[in-house]
Amino acid sequence: MHLSPVGLSKHCFLVSLALCALLLLLIPTLQAPQRQGEPPQPRPHARLAKPRSGHEPHRTHNATVHQSAGNGKDSDVNQLPLPRGRRQGSWRVPKRDSTRASFPGSQSREPLEQKDIFIAVKTTRKYHISRLQLLFQTWVSKAKEQTFIFTDGEDKELKQKSGNIINTNCSASHTRQALCCKMSVEYDKFIESQKKWFCHVDDDNYVILPSLLRLLSSYSHTQDVYLGRPSLDHPIEAAERVKSDGSMSVKFWFATGGAGFCISRGLALKMSPWASLGNFITTAEKIRLPDDCTVGYIIEALLEVPLMHTWLFHSHLENLQRLPTADILRQVTLSYGGVENRRNVVSIGGDFSLTEDPSRFKTVHCLLYPETHWCPRNIRN
Repeated sequence: MHLSPVGLSKHCFLVSLALCALLLLLIPTLQAPQRQGEPPQPRPHARLAKPRSGHEPHRTHNATVHQSAGNGKDSDVNQLPLPRGRRQGSWRVPKRDSTRASFPGSQSREPLEQKDIFIAVKTTRKYHISRLQLLFQTWVSKAKEQTFIFTDGEDKELKQKSGNIINTNCSASHTRQALCCKMSVEYDKFIESQKKWFCHVDDDNYVILPSLLRLLSSYSHTQDVYLGRPSLDHPIEAAERVKSDGSMSVKFWFATGGAGFCISRGLALKMSPWASLGNFITTAEKIRLPDDCTVGYIIEALLEVPLMHTWLFHSHLENLQRLPTADILRQVTLSYGGVENRRNVVSIGGDFSLTEDPSRFKTVHCLLYPETHWCPRNIRN
């Protein structure tokens, strides 16, 4: 059979089309499968907005700033100073009820109960007597089932007071690695608990439970919510290794663990690739920063969820005496000064003297729960 040049060209063209179609069908199957266990790569980082100048607290990423009349600033990362001309406690705060969140569209559609909150208290064995006894005597007594103590040593006496004592088997040292080890265990235990909210506090914090419940009730646990107090007046900067041949700088806000912070379950589940089953420690090593900074890195830098700044959380690093007495019981967490500054406590009067109650936690507790049997008025009666 003789084919003309035109016929031959036509046949070649049809064969070429058939081969192209076959290749297009085979391309997806020829691609290399993604390696198992490799966490998702960071998203491209958007440039963070600079805090507003002047006396107003900063706002970034359209995050809500919950203000209180307590206007002291704290700094627990490198103890960085405030900008020139701005002294501690110089923020001007509008007069309003600051315990109610005002995030647009965040009104919770379901009632929130105290049993829905997982409160993690980070401690170490040497503070079991000097710090934890005070907490068990005060606010923990009102939230025994919701409070979980994360420590680094066995303590039979402590276990008799609560069944929620978790020995993390982490180092008792106050190093970055030890702190991140405990936070990793906290995260995993919260995920197991099926509770709606994860709140982390330190063993020198008093948690005002009605205020905490009121604040969290303003949000839905299914939304991406990261609430806390920044320890700096600017985002922290860290170097992260994105590829084996180089690194890049990333800026993000974080809530200081010394004042406490809360994360919704919906957001906590999204943190899983970088936080669950020991991945939190790996992530922390990547940026070489402590536990609370690593939480902020995962949420703000990787998941691009902004920290919602609130001044209702307080650490011992701020000037607690500047907190107006009338607003103390509206806060979410309080703290007290350590050995270096024992006078750094909230200014609140009651039946206990400073000698009897140097932290003022007993005084606060008796004002919140006057029916408590050891409160002085009940003892006199």
